[in-house]
Amino acid sequence: MRSAGARRRIDELRRAIGVTLLAAWLAAPSSAAAAPACYTVAVVPQFAPAQIYARWRPLLDAVQRRTGLCLKLLAYASIPEFERAFTDGVPDFAFLNPYHVVMAHRSRGYAPLLHDARKLSGILVVRADGPIHQLRQLDGRTVAFPAPNAFGASLYLRALLQRQGLHIDADYVGSHDNVYRAVARGDVAAGGGVAATLARQPAALRALLRVIYATPQTAPHALAAAPRVAPAVRRQLRDAWLAMAGNAADAALLAGVQMPHPVVADYARDYAPLSRLRLDAFVVRPR
Repeated sequence: MRSAGARRRIDELRRAIGVTLLAAWLAAPSSAAAAPACYTVAVVPQFAPAQIYARWRPLLDAVQRRTGLCLKLLAYASIPEFERAFTDGVPDFAFLNPYHVVMAHRSRGYAPLLHDARKLSGILVVRADGPIHQLRQLDGRTVAFPAPNAFGASLYLRALLQRQGLHIDADYVGSHDNVYRAVARGDVAAGGGVAATLARQPAALRALLRVIYATPQTAPHALAAAPRVAPAVRRQLRDAWLAMAGNAADAALLAGVQMPHPVVADYARDYAPLSRLRLDAFVVRPR
């Protein structure tokens, strides 16, 4: 039988071993902690989710290779669903239309990082063989738009039409693709879009359409970051994106997401002026 002193020494040894093992376990990096954080990237659904994935996933893969960042693509089925996501602060990064940049900045503090050097202009299209040639002919007619807050393709156009004294029946059809198809079929008198999305339609569809109006130019869509994204990560992604424009293969990927000539964005310079357009009355807030 062990003496009391021997038992005490054994207990002390066990405690010492336990403390040592606990300290070693705490000091060892877990696989979760060692793994890089995965950042989410949401894209305004101007096109169907499958098209967004086909254009954006290869680009994000290229950015990942340059930066080592993990980037997860979030593709939403509709613009209102996308708006609810960034209004709730869901994505770490978001590709937003110009007025979405304003909305996201106001609601959650998103900051634009990059946009294309080209300006954005909304357009109204009609059937090429149709009788409509002037805006006044749209008074009292049905006009298709992707969604209420699609900036160039809807929000700005509706405001400008109303300021010209025209009253239209807006039909929100979910995407730019759906707008162009509705006009081509003759379902509506006209439809709102932007030049970049019209250019991506099949040639046979474009041949059926005619542009009758273009809005004044504004800053284009931007890639924005949530305030929780560290400044170093923002710079890393921004710098990689800018560097890709100088590589032929990567430049083709940038062109696929409407940013062939990326430049650094600045909220105060590029997007704050949109507040002066007095568009708030035409905005439909996400529910």
